[in-house]
Amino acid sequence: MQTFSCRCGNPLFFENTYCLACESEVGWCPTCSAIVALEPLPNGGYRCTHPDCGSTLMKCHNYAVENVCNRMVVMVEGHADTLCDCCRFNEVIPDLTINGNRERWAALEAAKRRLFHTLDLLTLPYGVSGENIRVPLSFSFMADALPDQGLWRSTASQEKIYTGHANGHITINVKEADDVERERLRVDMNESHRTLIGHFRHEIGHYYWDLLVKGRDEDTCRHVFGDHNNPTYGDALERYYQQGTPADWSTQFISAYASMHPWEDFAETFAYYLDMVAVLDTARHMGLSRTEHNGTLDSMLRAFHQVGMAVNELNRDMGLLDLAPSVIAPAVRQKLTYLHQLILNANASPRP
Repeated sequence: MQTFSCRCGNPLFFENTYCLACESEVGWCPTCSAIVALEPLPNGGYRCTHPDCGSTLMKCHNYAVENVCNRMVVMVEGHADTLCDCCRFNEVIPDLTINGNRERWAALEAAKRRLFHTLDLLTLPYGVSGENIRVPLSFSFMADALPDQGLWRSTASQEKIYTGHANGHITINVKEADDVERERLRVDMNESHRTLIGHFRHEIGHYYWDLLVKGRDEDTCRHVFGDHNNPTYGDALERYYQQGTPADWSTQFISAYASMHPWEDFAETFAYYLDMVAVLDTARHMGLSRTEHNGTLDSMLRAFHQVGMAVNELNRDMGLLDLAPSVIAPAVRQKLTYLHQLILNANASPRP
């Protein structure tokens, strides 16, 4: 991710809604793909102040009304879409009558915008129902528990909400946006990382298995990740939670959870690939690396390792978690090679 500049020269960041220096409202302009200062127009709407743009814009409804977004939509002859290119994928939003859910929704949307930014860097296909896309994408942000005096409690009458993916629809449990609850779950499950953006990157991996692999490249994928039909997902899930993770999982998988089933292995490895692309994009813009996010896999892995080592040591200086693993096992590298080619092929093919 790069930083941007306000018309006053102050740096702007991807999540900003106003400039701290000149107090201008700012937002993401879809025409010039940048966070820009917004100039209000006499008859409503805004003008992008980027010198090479000047588009006429309106705020996304979730920016103007809900204050959980910072993206703009282009006005054409005085009219614009209600929702931006990210918010239009939402089917269910959190219950805003519950205290704190607006802030949790804002955190979910911020992570989702970063997800889409990375997908766009890779020019991966996606779309909503009614568009030219084989598997429409959508999101629901729901909860099975209510915050009570800083804690989370479930009631017997509530349906259990699982973070997951099914047929293009991604559900994220709202409590994952609660930092304390998410860290508790991370420790309970012995995970090296558990983040909102990590959930989005993992679940979008399942989406791209459905979009790019299912019925198209299953034989090759099966050769790399294992047979997704044997055992069944249900049997694999039960075995994983009864028997735990194999002792040698790190020699074959990117994470312990990836060992549960080939579908989870694909999604975990896909999430790691997106991690790498996002970090390399930011590192290049910040002058920490010269490697492009869309280089050869060898160059990407080498650069990610170099950046990762530096950031790992910086994080250790501050008592924070490591950014990236120090070693990629050969079996994981083979899986990343498959994903790298799958993404290249998706870019070269007509939109699914």
